[in-house]
Amino acid sequence: MHCSLSVGSYTVGDVAGEIEYVVGDATTPKGSGPRIIAHVCNDAGGWGKGFVVAVSRRWPEPEAAFRSWFRERAANDFALGAVQLVPVTGDFYVANIIGQHGYRPSPGDPPVRYDAIETALGTLGEEALRLGASVHMPRIGCGLAGGRWELIEPLIKQELVQRGVAVTVYDLA
Repeated sequence: MHCSLSVGSYTVGDVAGEIEYVVGDATTPKGSGPRIIAHVCNDAGGWGKGFVVAVSRRWPEPEAAFRSWFRERAANDFALGAVQLVPVTGDFYVANIIGQHGYRPSPGDPPVRYDAIETALGTLGEEALRLGASVHMPRIGCGLAGGRWELIEPLIKQELVQRGVAVTVYDLA
């Protein structure tokens, strides 16, 4: 299954909680309290297609922070598996996750890097618990990165849900 559209709101049960799936816009996360909007970025410094367009339309800070992080990568942690948590407004944060190698797939090899997403989600889980935040996202890694949701969903359950982090996944109508 590639990232298919869901209709309605439903949950997938899990031992320590559940992922809630809703139809809506992940840049306007539901609920209250601290909220982190997570998305996958590439390791080539590109920003301008896919979900990042919606992020930039809403807040300038995540793009500016990502571009600076990439530009200064020789002196920081910018690499596959890294997370940059950017405060945007009030209790909202955007998590720039480096989980895609480049942005052009080679035959049979999409840019998604599942191990990098798993590592980044582990870090994100720690930050979400520290902030008391819920995590909101589109089907990360499944758009331009070319990933498969049935491989990404278990990583979200393992690194976020099973640690007690509330997760909502958004599909556009």
